[in-house]
Amino acid sequence: MGHRFDADAAGHMPDQRIGREGIVMAGSTTAADGRRSAPESSGRGTSGRGRRASGPPFRKPRWPKAYAFALVTGALFLLSWLGQFVFQAVVESNEASQHGQSFAWVDFLPQFLASTFENWQSEFLQLIWQAAGLALFYYWGSSQSRESDERIEAKLDALLRERNLDPEKP
Repeated sequence: MGHRFDADAAGHMPDQRIGREGIVMAGSTTAADGRRSAPESSGRGTSGRGRRASGPPFRKPRWPKAYAFALVTGALFLLSWLGQFVFQAVVESNEASQHGQSFAWVDFLPQFLASTFENWQSEFLQLIWQAAGLALFYYWGSSQSRESDERIEAKLDALLRERNLDPEKP
């Protein structure tokens, strides 16, 4: 029938055998204490660091590679926040000097935090509205989100007629 793997009548793969422990891969050995070892490798794909670990072909990537997107996003966030901090401090310092006052951290920090939370509120409100609003409109069936059932049926009927099939007889 064109199966990808050819198995015997019992459904076992040719490179497997059945023992008391269950299905055992051919080429693996059992130690005296009952533990099975992996099949011997051919030495391909190993580096100077030692033998390659046996197991599934997919290995979990190292931490920095697994979270690279989050790390880059966090770095961009911190850089932009630092930029906001520096430029807002410069503006506050200039305004203070124009009024003949000295720069005061006590006045600056609440203003900086307020502008930060105002920006975050604006961005998250926009993001939530876009995600939730689009999902809601899609659910309601707005004209921008999906086609009507009649229009889809008309297209399917036209395709069936093109192939000389009767759309009324399935």
